[in-house]
Amino acid sequence: MNRCLTNAARRPLDDDIGPSRLLTTPALNFHHFRETIELWYQHCRPIRFVIDQHSPMDTIAGHLYDFPKYYDLVFGSDWKAEYKFLQDCFATWSRRPVRRLFEPGCGTGRLLVRFARDGYEVSGLDLNPQAVAYCNARFRRQKLRPAATVGDMTHFTLRRKVDVCFNLINTFRHLPNDKAALSHLRCITRALHTGGLYLLGLHLTPLSSQRCLEESWSASRGNLSVVTRLWSIGIDLGRRIERIGMTFDIYTPSKQFRIEDETTFRTYTAAQMQALFRAVPELEVVETYDFRYDPEWPIEINPDTEDVVYVLRKR
Repeated sequence: MNRCLTNAARRPLDDDIGPSRLLTTPALNFHHFRETIELWYQHCRPIRFVIDQHSPMDTIAGHLYDFPKYYDLVFGSDWKAEYKFLQDCFATWSRRPVRRLFEPGCGTGRLLVRFARDGYEVSGLDLNPQAVAYCNARFRRQKLRPAATVGDMTHFTLRRKVDVCFNLINTFRHLPNDKAALSHLRCITRALHTGGLYLLGLHLTPLSSQRCLEESWSASRGNLSVVTRLWSIGIDLGRRIERIGMTFDIYTPSKQFRIEDETTFRTYTAAQMQALFRAVPELEVVETYDFRYDPEWPIEINPDTEDVVYVLRKR
């Protein structure tokens, strides 16, 4: 398995909006060929159109989180693996029945809506109003009560305690410093029942020189295809800052354009993450996994570990 590919490039796409196919493309191949994408509708009727990688493309400089439709397509493809993994962790590691869930940084609600459909009581928050609106519209389409609110994952209080919190796709690294990270973990601690879980997924910074510097993958749904590229612009381990560039190349039969963005992540080595957890003794690390989301294959973290899901339990 190529550890430089995100989970979107590992499994077929399957969402509630319609039939789709995931197209996986190795990094750096996009600029040298014309690619034909077959998009499938019901009854497997192919609709074919050509993507010309050399033709001019209008570019929008914008925040990718402000385009939830495209964000949801490229980051929401792995929901089945994540969903099953979370349920397996509930059964294995929670010391109480799991009925009520909370997702800080919930974004488009790709997992929340599915848990709600299966009878869980769910809630989430996100700083981005467009993502929250997209999430709540998704709930309404499913005839469910909207579950997301606009809020800060470093400063929140829930009306009722929950059994599980989860955040699986690196949102934690948007928090700019240890003060913000500790504030988040303490909010989580107050939100959880004793014996409840927090499942936290992120990319660590390995100490070896063999680090993933670029990821590229593609996904399609209906008439829409999105080619995504993410790369490390630069990393400052002293200041613990990594600058990340991202592009979404959007293709439909009638138009194509690019969205460009740059964001900043805080870096964490395995040792720095352990030190952070020690500062919140109410949470204990009970197991660790990687982004394969395989409950049968826990991992042992070492200085070169890169992708990890921590299973934290409230004492």
